[in-house]
Amino acid sequence: MILAFVVIGFLSLLVAGGGAAVIMGLSEDRNVWVSHTYEVESHIDGLRFHLERLASARRGYLLGDDAKFRAAYAASSAAIPAEIDALQRLTVDNPRQQRNIAILRPQVAQLTAALDASMAAAEAGGRARAAQAFATDDSAPQTRQVQQTASIMFAEEQRLLSLRVSAQAGYVRAFFVILAICGLLLAMVAAGSVWVILRYTRELARSRDGLRRLNDNLEQAVQERTTDLQRANDEIQRFAYIVSHDLRSPLVNVLGFTSELDAAARPITELLDRAEAEAPALVGDEVRRAVREDVPEAIGFIRGSTQKMDRLINAILKLSREGRRTVSPEPLNMNELVQGIADSLHHRVTEAGAEIVVEKPLPDVVTDRVALEQILSNLVENAVKYLKPGRPGRIVIRGRRELAKVIYEVTDNGRGIDPKDHERIFDLFRRSGVQDQPGEGIGLAHVRASAYRLGGIVTCESALDQGAAFQVSLPAAYFGEIMV
Repeated sequence: MILAFVVIGFLSLLVAGGGAAVIMGLSEDRNVWVSHTYEVESHIDGLRFHLERLASARRGYLLGDDAKFRAAYAASSAAIPAEIDALQRLTVDNPRQQRNIAILRPQVAQLTAALDASMAAAEAGGRARAAQAFATDDSAPQTRQVQQTASIMFAEEQRLLSLRVSAQAGYVRAFFVILAICGLLLAMVAAGSVWVILRYTRELARSRDGLRRLNDNLEQAVQERTTDLQRANDEIQRFAYIVSHDLRSPLVNVLGFTSELDAAARPITELLDRAEAEAPALVGDEVRRAVREDVPEAIGFIRGSTQKMDRLINAILKLSREGRRTVSPEPLNMNELVQGIADSLHHRVTEAGAEIVVEKPLPDVVTDRVALEQILSNLVENAVKYLKPGRPGRIVIRGRRELAKVIYEVTDNGRGIDPKDHERIFDLFRRSGVQDQPGEGIGLAHVRASAYRLGGIVTCESALDQGAAFQVSLPAAYFGEIMV
């Protein structure tokens, strides 16, 4: 609705501006024509003036024989044709005035011819002839005709002036009417906008109050949920510890009895050797196979499985201990921390024919030192472990700051990870690709769990035979543990 009012307001301004421009143009045109009318009237008055001056100069010359009258007569006689020519040019668009001028020209010619004749007779005949010419002057009717024609022309210009002044006044009135209408529209738009803004402001205030109440309730719900998650997480940690600890006791027994079975199998093997030497007929193939192949193979399977189970239990205990450890955030100099990790792996990296490149400066962060060291160490160790055979290894560690987050990236040019396994590798006891390296599949699970505890996430971008890039995104300042 506000947009509609704004559009109406702008349209009103455009209409007002356009109308004002049009009316001002028309008014300016009327002004030009009014000025034109005044100019025509000025030339008509000039013609009248020179005709009167011509007659007065002739009269003065006939009566007084003064040279100055002769000069005035000559000047007016020369100015009259110029005035008529100007009127002809200025009224070319007015047929009425053109007809009047067509009448005026011969009248003026006759009048000036009569006056010129009397002036010539006076100059030729002396004072007596001049007095006689003045006494017998019959130019008065001709003068009245010229004056009458000039008055008709002046009346025509007065008529045109009245029309043009009236039109100009109409344009001015129209201009003010348009201004008044646009002003009224703007006032209505302003009033409507104020009303809409006030209404929206009240609705916004109500929404803000409702949002504040929801936030209060949400904070309480989040706090309660966090407490429940914390309690559940503690229970899971205790359960994992208890289960792992309880599993270790029977596992130790199995390992012990496996060793006893192995020890007991040796006398049986020796007895079998003596029986084969002294009485071969007493030893059958099944007994021989059982003592020499089946029992050692079974003991080996038992020992291997129990050892693997022992490693898995140790891994669970390690995760459980890490989960119970208190996070202790502190400002970390990441250039020093990452360089320390690279230096600690220098020997392994050199043996593998690889290099670690730390792109400094790295953005600093406020978080738990031990957890972040374990995260980055695991990622770098994995990069060293899964290098591509026959390709010089290159591991790059870099970082950047994005608003309130810091992102650390560990990239390599190793064997890569199939895209379908990008999430699978973070699961506990899950691995990807050819299993030609030692491990139980807990490293990346530990990395992701630690990153979650620090309020961040770990992601992977990789393709087979094209290396891998692991990104660790953390808050620039630790703001509390997130339970998952």
